[in-house]
Amino acid sequence: MRLLESLQEHFAAYNVQAFLVGGFVRDSLLGRPSHDVDVAIVGGASEIARQLAGAPGGNLVPLDPQRGIFRVLLRSSPEHTAPWTIDLTSAPQGIAADLEHRDFTIDAMAVPFPQAAGTPASWPIIDPLHGRADLDARVLRAIGPGVFQDDPLRLLRAVRLAVQLGLEMEVGTRRLLSQDAHLLSRVSGERLRDELLAILSQPGVERSLEILDYHGILANLVPELTPAKGVTQPFEHYWDVYEHSLQCTVMLERILDPQFRRTGPVGQCIPWPSHLDHHFQEEVSDGHTRATLLKLAALLHDVAKPETKTVEPSGRARFLGHSERGAEKAEHIMQRLRLSRRGVDTVCSLIAEHLRPSHLAQRGEMPTPRAIYRYFRDLGDIAIDTLYLHLADHLAARGPALDIEKWRFSCNRIAFTLEQSASRPQPQGPAKLLDGHDLIQRFGLRPGPSFRGLLEAVREAQALGEISTRDQAMHLAERMLQETDHKSGRGVEVVGQIHA
Repeated sequence: MRLLESLQEHFAAYNVQAFLVGGFVRDSLLGRPSHDVDVAIVGGASEIARQLAGAPGGNLVPLDPQRGIFRVLLRSSPEHTAPWTIDLTSAPQGIAADLEHRDFTIDAMAVPFPQAAGTPASWPIIDPLHGRADLDARVLRAIGPGVFQDDPLRLLRAVRLAVQLGLEMEVGTRRLLSQDAHLLSRVSGERLRDELLAILSQPGVERSLEILDYHGILANLVPELTPAKGVTQPFEHYWDVYEHSLQCTVMLERILDPQFRRTGPVGQCIPWPSHLDHHFQEEVSDGHTRATLLKLAALLHDVAKPETKTVEPSGRARFLGHSERGAEKAEHIMQRLRLSRRGVDTVCSLIAEHLRPSHLAQRGEMPTPRAIYRYFRDLGDIAIDTLYLHLADHLAARGPALDIEKWRFSCNRIAFTLEQSASRPQPQGPAKLLDGHDLIQRFGLRPGPSFRGLLEAVREAQALGEISTRDQAMHLAERMLQETDHKSGRGVEVVGQIHA
């Protein structure tokens, strides 16, 4: 591999003893491609890292300078958009001691340079903890009882690796997961965020959530979810609030999976215009995509149901205001996890609006063009995402008791909404047919924020193709003003409500 050859030349030039270690060795033995390279430097890594970062396209990121841990981002050529990530750690006591202080046996293997520059089949692997045998047996084993105490983030990393690589956790490792789950409170929000989003971004979220839940890791990571356990819902819900939240995340992953959409009566009903592949892979926050943030929103969408639950005299449970209150709670959770402002806003908006698609039309009907226009106008950047959160919510509510005909109709309504939005006439010519000055000059109205409702009604009619000229816009404004009860004292403030 050309990069490893270049690294070997670099290490030889500075006469340092270096070893390829960790995940890159593991992934190479599994035949998994990787752009993340881990190198242990006997002695200190700081000067080597600085020299390596000085290469064209190099960038140095000090991860933990006091412990001698540095990251170098290296772009091999301008046409390669994904840089290599090279993590260099200091091994002052030698490679054997370094391997003994790693997390899992499958990550405690090393290959010395210059042999590391050869093919994996020829590597002389240093393997004092028998990681190769565990890798062959598909076992994830913690190196020792203090692994998670040394760095509690490894609790989440254990789950991610087990699911990502299809490994079974060794019994003692599982015991440690439960025993040390409470230690997550020691970890910074940024590190928790990155590992949680990494788990949600990879396939297999159902198994990930099962492990996180069983060992109490999820309860320590997002304690706000715990009160939802055992909170019952109306009869049409198959699961309680907590299990429904987990299942909603699982169902969303299935909806986003093209294989699921190609097979079976449930998946084949899901509408999927071709542009959605790009839409859901768009990077939104902290290096993660819409798809990943949508899974996070699914996990948290009913977080406020326990505190908003009321039971009517008829015995029916209601959760009035849970979406708005849930958005508030989710904001606190994501601020604790240090998501970017855009990430927080995206997830909170999804939670606040997750009921909106069910209100697009009366039961058994398709939404009107005006309802669709207003939906996309109001939800903007999250409009499409919310439609698919709604579908996941539907599947997670009914579970095995899903009525396929009702599901088919729900999917058809989403398809109709997407089609109508895509074909909606776009206003041509000037961006506005009327502005506030026109209202003052033509009708003698006083300027102010109350114009917004009237002007929005004109824009709406223009977008729906009901009007296209300035004269038609003036006529619409005049008619709306005539319909307004000026004697009530509401004036133009009422205008925006006429078509509401």
